[in-house]
Amino acid sequence: MSVTTTVATTAPAKPLITGGLTVAVVAGAATAAVAAAGEFTGIGLAVGDAPIPVSGFAVLTVIFSVVGLVLALVLARWARRPRTAFVRTTIVLTVLSLVPDVLADAPLATRVLLMLTHVVAAAIVIPAIARRLSA
Repeated sequence: MSVTTTVATTAPAKPLITGGLTVAVVAGAATAAVAAAGEFTGIGLAVGDAPIPVSGFAVLTVIFSVVGLVLALVLARWARRPRTAFVRTTIVLTVLSLVPDVLADAPLATRVLLMLTHVVAAAIVIPAIARRLSA
């Protein structure tokens, strides 16, 4: 009788972590730049009566990118196909992240700008982390 075991192939954690942290900072700078450009063109950065500072875009992007990196590390360890699982999961999470922006108490231009920052961050972070995961 033969017993076969499946061993998940995992990417080394260090390149995933360093690459993920680097891309988090890049995405943070990009979303802050998008927000600043929007503000420069006259789009307000306030939801309700609460203004959002441009730096807030960078900080929140870095925080949630690190959450995505942690997800990638977990999937690298436990998922059969980490890259596929990561991409599918993060795309769903990105779409879900747009819901509060759609419902926000803000002018349409502000809501579109908020959604654009989510898409910009996802377009930078998801492929950069995904390519460091095993297919």
